[in-house]
Amino acid sequence: MATRTAKPHTSRTPSRAAPRPTRAERQAAGKALREKFPRTVHGEWAPSTRRTDPVTQIITSSKGRIPELVPIRYGRMMVSPFTLYRGTASIMAADLARTPDTGITVQACGDCHLMNFGGFATPERQIIFDINDFDETMPGPWEWDVKRLAASMVLAARSNGFPRADQREAALACVRSYRERMAEFAAMTPMEVWYSRIDLDRIFASFTDKESVARFRRRLAKATAKSMDQGDVPMMIEGQGSQPAIKDNPPLIYHHQVFNLGKTRTAIERAFGGYLESLADDRRALLDHFQLADFALKVVGVGSVGTVCAVFLMVSADDVPLFLQVKEAGPSVLAPFVGKGRYANDGQRIVEGQRLTQAASDIFLGWTVGKRGRHFYVRQLRDVKLKPMVDIFNRTTMVEFGELCGWTLARAHARSGDASMIAGYLGTRDVFDQAAAKFAAAYADQAERDHAAFTAAIRKGRIEVYVEH
Repeated sequence: MATRTAKPHTSRTPSRAAPRPTRAERQAAGKALREKFPRTVHGEWAPSTRRTDPVTQIITSSKGRIPELVPIRYGRMMVSPFTLYRGTASIMAADLARTPDTGITVQACGDCHLMNFGGFATPERQIIFDINDFDETMPGPWEWDVKRLAASMVLAARSNGFPRADQREAALACVRSYRERMAEFAAMTPMEVWYSRIDLDRIFASFTDKESVARFRRRLAKATAKSMDQGDVPMMIEGQGSQPAIKDNPPLIYHHQVFNLGKTRTAIERAFGGYLESLADDRRALLDHFQLADFALKVVGVGSVGTVCAVFLMVSADDVPLFLQVKEAGPSVLAPFVGKGRYANDGQRIVEGQRLTQAASDIFLGWTVGKRGRHFYVRQLRDVKLKPMVDIFNRTTMVEFGELCGWTLARAHARSGDASMIAGYLGTRDVFDQAAAKFAAAYADQAERDHAAFTAAIRKGRIEVYVEH
């Protein structure tokens, strides 16, 4: 595929001389794309003869990471083909760049797998369901997100021991939901799409498995209670009064010998000041009630392990703690294939992409630059966040969760892209659904081959791993 240019979202002055095509015209334009790109072509997958060895790609992606954390990253990726898949968005981005796409651009997630969806509290303290990871977000083809999500459904179903038919059904349900919901969003006004959100009542109504609903309610009650009681804050803090500190729990959270307030306070405070400048005035006023008390590195996720991820401990005059998470922002894995984006700072790229895509975003989202030119973004740590417990999903729950993810992705794409064109291309039949499910199964097989190569490299001593207990 030829390198494309990322299309930034810019405001336009309405003009009577250049009317925007009607909904019907855009839908017809999407349908016409089937002549050039038949929907069945999306089912094709075969690795290129020029495909880079996956182990080499993984090792290359570790360059610039904190050396002592890289074995933790590899240990998490080693667990299963699904965990390797979660940590190798760059490999799939290169693979997807060689597959057909219609040229319709959306604000793509870039790392769209089912573990990057979940529940969280809005600024109004309502619980909604949405995409919750945007490290790789950029304008890109809508098909790439759909295919990565569908393949993750197959891999998760395989990890749970489901038969092939159930794996396929999970992927089909996800893509079918995306297509049907996109048609609904195409029929809405822009304001209706923008204000659309998937709240708690709609989540419960979408699930028929009563045990799953009951389990979700119990987890929600626990997460809400922990948030009101400051959650894990007492376990993460030692000391009281004017000298509170983050409690070390190496190797997952610790005060680094280089990145710490004792040695690099000036640089950290300068970066924090840059973060404050990225916020709106009301957010800065809120943070004026807090002072920076401590800073420590924290290992998070799979793909992010080894990058500079840390937490700020903020404390108010009344000793009320607030944790902010800071994460290093490198170039998106999509960038080599979609072209240079609008933002010079990758932290800003992530923040602006998240705000564009999510129905509601963290009030503390912001970005900054570190002493050595590293880009970062900042958000609140653990604010009523609910991750899916995929490893205990039964067949029904897996299918219904796939439907929920497909719905959510369609809403995200409809906010930033042309829902009418996408809906026109997809149509009312399941042609694309079947093709995407076929691709998902084939790519899941590829992920298993990549995992086998990865574990073989570990056995040969090419890769060092740290296994957490």
